[in-house]
Amino acid sequence: MNKNLPIITIGREKGSGGLAVANVLSQKLDIPLYDKELLAIAAEQSGLSRDIFEEIDEKESFGFFQNALNSVLGSHNSYICNENIFQLQSQTILDISHKGSCIFVGRCADYVLRNNENVLKVFLCAPFADRQKQIAAKQHITVDEAAKQIEQTDKKRSVYYNFYTNKTWGQASSYDLCINTSQIGIERTADFIANFFRNRFGI
Repeated sequence: MNKNLPIITIGREKGSGGLAVANVLSQKLDIPLYDKELLAIAAEQSGLSRDIFEEIDEKESFGFFQNALNSVLGSHNSYICNENIFQLQSQTILDISHKGSCIFVGRCADYVLRNNENVLKVFLCAPFADRQKQIAAKQHITVDEAAKQIEQTDKKRSVYYNFYTNKTWGQASSYDLCINTSQIGIERTADFIANFFRNRFGI
């Protein structure tokens, strides 16, 4: 078990193509990607229902956490709180990172792995109008509906990240690379990150 193999973490604005970039990057580097898969692994390791992790995925509000947990487990299990779930998920990230190089999308992975020097921390963004068009086209909804989705998701991710890390979501100083995907597209963004990754870690 090598604890020093390099890792990539990707934070992303809604509609910036974060998961698409991560998928292309995973293929180019031939290393596994963990997004929603992380929730299933955390659930299996903890012995809790996957529904719990999915219901509270990247959401911070204590009230929301508690309501979600109570609806899944029943009020007699209310001792399970948001911090417990975050710690369980964080431990899963640490465990996976010790097994080999990989890519984590979201879930404060850059913060969870803050003591690992071999982590490339990336944040992907794009102009709001471009993200509106991308979401509207992908989901066959209006640009106004897309705008609402973007605002809600970005707020959720921001509050979650800021709460658990005491840092600012999307602030350049929190990352090694911040890339506007609208400037060069999904494929070239993945190429840029892959080349930077190889050069930085001598792969």
